[in-house]
Amino acid sequence: MTVLPVAHETQARKADHLRICLEGPVQCAQITTGLERYRFTHCCLPELDYQDIDISTTFLGHPLGAPLLISSMTGGTEAAHQINRRLAVVAQRFGLAMGVGSQRVGVENPELMETFAVRALAPDMLLLANLGAVQLNYGYGLDQCRRVVEKLEANALILHLNPLQEAVQTGGDTNFKGLLGKIEQLCAALPVPVIAKEVGNGIAAPLVRRLIEAGVAAVDVAGAGGTSWARVESERALDAHQRRLGQTFGEWGLPTADCIVQARQVAPTLPLIASGGLRHGLDVAKAIALGADLAGLAMPFLQAASDSEEAVAALAEVLIAEIKTVLFCTGQGRLAGLREPGVLVD
Repeated sequence: MTVLPVAHETQARKADHLRICLEGPVQCAQITTGLERYRFTHCCLPELDYQDIDISTTFLGHPLGAPLLISSMTGGTEAAHQINRRLAVVAQRFGLAMGVGSQRVGVENPELMETFAVRALAPDMLLLANLGAVQLNYGYGLDQCRRVVEKLEANALILHLNPLQEAVQTGGDTNFKGLLGKIEQLCAALPVPVIAKEVGNGIAAPLVRRLIEAGVAAVDVAGAGGTSWARVESERALDAHQRRLGQTFGEWGLPTADCIVQARQVAPTLPLIASGGLRHGLDVAKAIALGADLAGLAMPFLQAASDSEEAVAALAEVLIAEIKTVLFCTGQGRLAGLREPGVLVD
């Protein structure tokens, strides 16, 4: 087997991830987001004009037209470049936030950084750069983190935490020792906020507390119930050992709803993102009602962006309509009203 240079290996992995997420059986089948346990109390006389409902918000001081984040997905290939451009145009149009996929491939091969470049298409968008936190144990530091932020013209940096994915990935980076201290150093030195994010297995309350103490500005709990990255890595495994690991741990993680509740209990004022298996505006509204400030969706946007810019715009429109319908039918004119006692029940 030919051994590819590191940058080419990373680029090939990104292409595999994109293909497998779109085509493979990689959604959690048994574990759920936990959001299905909750329902809204219907109000048959909302005393509202639907047209007056306002779902605008702010996150990290940035105004948004809706509490929606196009979650980190891709980059590093031409197909990814097209997807990112379609997503950015729609995010700008509707006032959504957007994260890009891991920019490690662009650090390894600067020519590929262009596949992430979307700022010219979305000058006002809340844009989030992205690197794997574990890379801080593999030669990355302030310079690399500053570079991906500057190249993207990003408002913040996501550090994603993915121990399970690395453990089941062929050739994964599995040295997470001493990482929290390096995250703390980075938070103190980087000129933009740092967001800690899981990739689909959730962040429990004790880790939320430790990440806050380390200086992260926000947390994305990214719970289980959606795409299983263990399953993704199983699909691209090069041997039976790694394939079995991915299959065994395909249903591993903390449900998204539980993560939101736990995070909010230990950090009442923390800027909080909920992602992991959210598929429509009703999921978004439940996440907001449980305490999230922003809701991230990846797979629905990836599927739409693989089709066309028009499909992404249509998705954004229906998500916004679904969120507004929840507010209308619960008698709430603003997002904060979803957290009023009795509006969401289990």
